[in-house]
This record gives sequence, C-alpha cells and structure tokens, in this order.
Amino acid sequence: MAERPQGLCKAICYLTSPNKSVDCIYMNFIVEQVSDENTLKEIYRLRYKVYVEEWRFEKPEDHHQGVETDEFDKYALHFAAKDNSGNIVGTIRLVLPSPKGFPIEEHCRLNINRDKFPSNSIAEISRLAISKAYRKRTEDSYIYGPLEERRTAIINNEQGRNRRSDDIYNTEEPQERRRRHELVLSLYKAIYHESKRRGITHWYAVMARGLYILLKRCGFEFTPIGEAVSYHGVRTPYIGDIKEIEEKVLIKNPALYEEFTRDLKIEI
Repeated sequence: MAERPQGLCKAICYLTSPNKSVDCIYMNFIVEQVSDENTLKEIYRLRYKVYVEEWRFEKPEDHHQGVETDEFDKYALHFAAKDNSGNIVGTIRLVLPSPKGFPIEEHCRLNINRDKFPSNSIAEISRLAISKAYRKRTEDSYIYGPLEERRTAIINNEQGRNRRSDDIYNTEEPQERRRRHELVLSLYKAIYHESKRRGITHWYAVMARGLYILLKRCGFEFTPIGEAVSYHGVRTPYIGDIKEIEEKVLIKNPALYEEFTRDLKIEI
C-alpha cells in the first residue's frame, strides 16, 4: 500500500509546565516517508551539510559527492519534513531490525538484556537533521548539545563531570521555546505512526541531553541504558517504551496525544 503523507499538522496545544496555561504551536510542515532515490539524495545532502560541514561530526573524506550516508541507511525508513514551498528542511530515520543490528550497539556499551525484547520489536531513531534556516542557537543546544559538548572528543566518566544542569537549556524566551518544538515534533509524529503500524514497541536513541530534555517536557520519556560516549558530540544511549510514552503524554499533554494519534491507522 502506498505511503500516505503525514499531512499538515494544524495546531498543537500543550502545557509549558504543570502550573501554567495551555499554549499552542502551529506545525506548518508536511512530513513524508521517502523511498525514491532523488529525494533520498536530498536528505543525504541535508545530513552532509549538518553533520559534515556545519558541525564536523563526520569527516568529508568519508562521504563523497556531498552526501552523508552509512551502512544502516538501507535498513532504515527515511522521513523528510518540507516547508510550505516544498523545500526539505528536516529529516529523521527509523532503523529497522536487521542482521546488521543497530548503530547504538556499535557506538555504546548498553546496560540492557536484549533477550527481553522480541527480535522485531525494537527500532532505532537516528540522524535527526534540521536545516540551519530553521535553527537558532538555542535549538542547536537542544538537538546537537551545548558548544563545549559538540566540540569535545574526550569523555570524563566521573559522576557529574559531564552532567549538565538543565539551566543550560533554559536561556530562550517562552515563545522561542514553543517554536523550537514544531519541526522536531512533526518528525517524531511520523516516526510514531510508522512504528505503530509495524508493531514496534520500543525505540533506541542516542541523544544529546538537550534533546532528551526537550522530548521529556512533551511526555516522551526515555530511559538511559549506558554511559555517555563521544559520538557526534557527547551522547547518551536511551530506550523508550512506546506504550509508557503514550500513557505519559496522555496525562501530561492530552492535546499533543490527540494530535499524535489522530488519523492513526494500524493494520492487523
């Protein structure tokens, strides 16, 4: 069955904190699952611009012709967020189970019993990339980590040494904080829908602390399953239980839950 574009998300209303009134953001992005080669190359070019040119997470000599790819791309579902002009301004992928395993298993030492999970129940969210035109300095801190975390290649595992206070992510104004969620949530909604359709029950993710905090504020709570590592900056491995995330979002942010579950169709 042909994939249906995720459509324009008109508005999401959510609580900025339990004691504050409801705020709204407007999600003016179309998110599509991509499989044709031309659009995939556009995604890979955006990833190259972000991961190679802007933040130097990857070496240019490892990626030719201005595209950033790896061996997991052929096992992944790729999503592209487009603005009202049809330009790709964000991307994310969902790496499915395969004999290759997952990127998180190559880069992190995991404190988890993998045998507890059915073989096809876990997928990994990775390669979140947002166009610079839709990022500000505060958003960079959330997605890619504070400057000192992005640049460092040395991890000191002493308790608290690289544990950043949440205050480092609280410098922007409330309206800017609301706008920051828009594109990231649009991409995560697409990931959620496809995961539900495929019977995925858990997500792996390797994230900067800021992205973990951003998602947690929306009710997407992930559990750390290993020590921080130097991989595209300082990153921590996490796992998320989709059922538990649904329950927490429903309680913490009912309007967001309604938006995410609207038009969700699961084939049995």
